[in-house]
Amino acid sequence: GRKMASWMNPASTTQTLRTSIQPIRSSGSRMKSTGQYTGTQRRSILSARRSVPAHIVRPDYADDGRPKGGGLSLPFMYHRHTPEEIECARAACRITREVLDIAGQAVRSGIVTDEIDRIVHEETIKRGAYPSPLNYMGFPRSVCTSINEVVCHGIPGVNTRLEEGDVINIDVSCYYRGFHGDCSETFCVGDVDDRAKKLIQVAYDAWQAAIAICKPGVDYSQIGGVIEQHAIQEGPFTTVRNFCGHGVGRSLHNPPTIVHYANNNWLGPMMPGHMFTIEPMLNEGLGENTVWDDGWTATTADGLRSVQFEHTLLITPTGVEALTGK
Repeated sequence: GRKMASWMNPASTTQTLRTSIQPIRSSGSRMKSTGQYTGTQRRSILSARRSVPAHIVRPDYADDGRPKGGGLSLPFMYHRHTPEEIECARAACRITREVLDIAGQAVRSGIVTDEIDRIVHEETIKRGAYPSPLNYMGFPRSVCTSINEVVCHGIPGVNTRLEEGDVINIDVSCYYRGFHGDCSETFCVGDVDDRAKKLIQVAYDAWQAAIAICKPGVDYSQIGGVIEQHAIQEGPFTTVRNFCGHGVGRSLHNPPTIVHYANNNWLGPMMPGHMFTIEPMLNEGLGENTVWDDGWTATTADGLRSVQFEHTLLITPTGVEALTGK
């Protein structure tokens, strides 16, 4: 039988972690309003910035927020990682996987996302790694927590409390031994409705179907068609078009840019040693989204839910390996 999404696995959600944070939350904050908000979520109130010990090796943007690494100047000439580089990336991805699993175990009704950020930050540092989101292009936290209508880049806050029936994507990236790992999962908060369960399962299956076609010689453009076809046939659901998968390695975002919808782009073939993410976002309603004035939080235009899954992948001589797999 097929592997089920994480919401079907009780082991991934039974453990709870206590929080001493008492979040600030205004009455009626879950009500829809006019303006930039389209659903249940509101702008985060941030706790004090978390520090990183001096012995942790930092990425090049840690101090000024500006990543220095860039894509290759020649089109379709994506970096083919050496065995030594792959071992470093594998270590970073193993840490990323561990931290995401721990964060997922903390998901429960009543916890605030600032507490999830604290857990991710501390568990990353405990493993000698740097939380990649922290100060990347100025991002203020160590993890992205995207709830319900938030498509991606949700900022954890002391006023953002999970409630029964919510869905949350937790996106963890860790920098270790000069490489980034990047992965995410969508989790359910207690019991969710059947529509949410279907959306999550279809997103998971579309993501897995796209990973399954990856091997040397396959053009990167084929990924999107697999995802969108599955989303339409099994939903119908829509795929987000303006956030994409990407190459990953010494820099958090490298070429190629991997879209999650059917397209005729020619991006070149996958080759052994390529590393990249596939991270489709599927929406319950419209595919369009809007970004809040915090410059980060993207939400669905209609306020309906969005879910996502992500792995860092390595093309091997015979196929593909999910470096952030369990």
